[in-house]
Amino acid sequence: MYFAVKTKDGNDNRRITILHGTEEDWEPAMALAWRVFSKYDAKDYTREGSESFLRFISDNILKRMFLLGRYRMYVAKDGDAVVGMITLREHNHISLLFIDARYQHCGIGRALIGCVMDYLCGREVLPLDNEEQKILDLLYEKDDGDFCTVKSAPYALGFYQKLGFVQQGDAEENEGIISIPMRLKA
Repeated sequence: MYFAVKTKDGNDNRRITILHGTEEDWEPAMALAWRVFSKYDAKDYTREGSESFLRFISDNILKRMFLLGRYRMYVAKDGDAVVGMITLREHNHISLLFIDARYQHCGIGRALIGCVMDYLCGREVLPLDNEEQKILDLLYEKDDGDFCTVKSAPYALGFYQKLGFVQQGDAEENEGIISIPMRLKA
């Protein structure tokens, strides 16, 4: 899937492609997550929270889960550069969603969530290029249901609400990370 966007720095008609994340995309996607977290989210967290987040995105177990097909990732690319990413764990929980600062408010986050919802509703349109990943995806147990959940950072709450996510409880704090549980029904 691809679409054209105008970025914050005035670059018109940037061609953004959304794909399944590959092993080569992992490091750039996690670096993007850290840059965006540091710029927008870190101010809402204690030092412990920022360190917890960095440990999470640097965890080798998380990367192994991704490589084994147990942690799905989609990326948005401008050429070869990863400018957006979303990950799913436990089949239907958005674990990470980050868009490069220059590409925010261009529809990339909405498009990535659209890919997730298409996947959850069984109408995914993005082809898997890797045969091993196709086999792992068939083995991956999927929950019934056409919904997804997220624990939103305070900074992203309005974004998720605009897309129809409904708050499911009060803000929570775990290891310095503040999150608000939300749910979207397709």
